[in-house]
Amino acid sequence: MWGKWKRKQQRKKEENKERHVLNQRNVSLLELRQAIYRYMNNLPDGIELQTIINEDNTIDYELLSPYLGAIPIETYYMSKETYEVFEEHDYHLVLDIDRIQQAVDKYMKQMSELPVIEGDPFNKVNFYKLEKAGLLKERPDRVFYMTEDEYMITHRQPERK
Repeated sequence: MWGKWKRKQQRKKEENKERHVLNQRNVSLLELRQAIYRYMNNLPDGIELQTIINEDNTIDYELLSPYLGAIPIETYYMSKETYEVFEEHDYHLVLDIDRIQQAVDKYMKQMSELPVIEGDPFNKVNFYKLEKAGLLKERPDRVFYMTEDEYMITHRQPERK
């Protein structure tokens, strides 16, 4: 008797899964960021936002689907270090951000100072300091800046103070 009931429940679950297949559609970067924000606000204690970032920095759309109501057609990437979201054409920027942020974090642990160009009004990251400390093998093609926010880096030049 219980075996029959269990099989019936299993069939119901499978039918519900089939009905809940989501369509793909265009999702804007803003819409995706809003879904990530809602997802983040509903995370249980002890679970980090990084759970939605796949190994290749793509975003796990299955986890976001309840907040989007669809699976994005576009490919978006997310930094594992800063949690910034980027469109497909900025993939190398995501990799650079993660690499430089890791080097900056290690540098600060080793040297107890920020690896910035002294006197620079925008707090540009000093790649020479990172190279000298053995933390950076190859310089990125762009400039990065230290933010006021928890020693995070950004590719956006800050405004003058």
